[in-house]
Amino acid sequence: GWDMPIQYTGIVEEHRAVRTRAGLFDVSHMLRTDVRGPGAAAFLRRALTYNVRALPLGRAHYALICDPDGGIRDDAFVYRPADEEYLLIGNASNAEADLEWLRELLALTGLGAELRPHADSAMLALQGPRAVEIGRRLGSPEVAALSLRGCAHGAIAGCAAFVARTGYTGEDGYEIVVAADDAVSVWRAILATGASPIGLGARDTLRLEAALPLYGNDIDRTTRPYEAGLGWVVDLDDGADFIGRDAILTLKDTPPSRVLVCLRAEERGVMRHGYPVLHAGQAVGTVTSGTFSPTLGVSIGMAYVPPAQAKYGARLEVDVRGKRLPVRVVPRPFYRREMTG
Repeated sequence: GWDMPIQYTGIVEEHRAVRTRAGLFDVSHMLRTDVRGPGAAAFLRRALTYNVRALPLGRAHYALICDPDGGIRDDAFVYRPADEEYLLIGNASNAEADLEWLRELLALTGLGAELRPHADSAMLALQGPRAVEIGRRLGSPEVAALSLRGCAHGAIAGCAAFVARTGYTGEDGYEIVVAADDAVSVWRAILATGASPIGLGARDTLRLEAALPLYGNDIDRTTRPYEAGLGWVVDLDDGADFIGRDAILTLKDTPPSRVLVCLRAEERGVMRHGYPVLHAGQAVGTVTSGTFSPTLGVSIGMAYVPPAQAKYGARLEVDVRGKRLPVRVVPRPFYRREMTG
């Protein structure tokens, strides 16, 4: 139901703009729902693998929504801008299913919380080395004071906004939620600072360089957190009975039959989603995400392979339309920016 630009001037040019300057994305298709009330934290703890009750005011954290069997229904970010107030942002492709599931769960738990899906907001993402400078120039004091993974209600370009210092590119920057009626003026104000408009094509190449999973490609309802390398977002120590806990607890001490790895091409050729991964001439996995990396100048990808083939430095092949492309398992992520405060 969304018409989204794949590119404005070109994927490689836009990708490099984000890596070297600043880029602005329209990501209004993402699911956004407020969760409010005295039972909001308890409800979200039941719904998420992450212990949201430990999330300090003004902070954000990555989380998973799992099925009872431990499969990943969606991955999401949860924000806590105020006491008894949270914002949950999930994937556009799962928006209707997530909301239906959350409503059913809320009805079953009877906790004192209210879901308020956004019907009249827009969401923009400002990313890149100049993003913080631009955000501080256009933002209110609350925005200017944000540290990494911080969030607050404030203003951007004179318009009321919810702003978080998070993103999906591997760069520093902000995700900005504003009223739909203010979106165009905020968009234009940010572009006037020299930021470039960026489409979904570069968003995908940027997130893959950062080895960030894409729901529907790298994770889905057949994927368990530990095989995807997402055990760090599963909190078991507080004893909370979140959906999927029993299954995940059982899987925790069981060696997975497959693990998600990062692959870097050794020769010319581009691996793509769905291409077979080979070891000793036999298929051992499938590329879940693949592209040409504008930053590294080679093809990169992710794939699930058996643990025996998952060690760093392991050499495999990807079947690229009948041609065998030599690849090597490398550490995650492919690209890492210099960290700032």
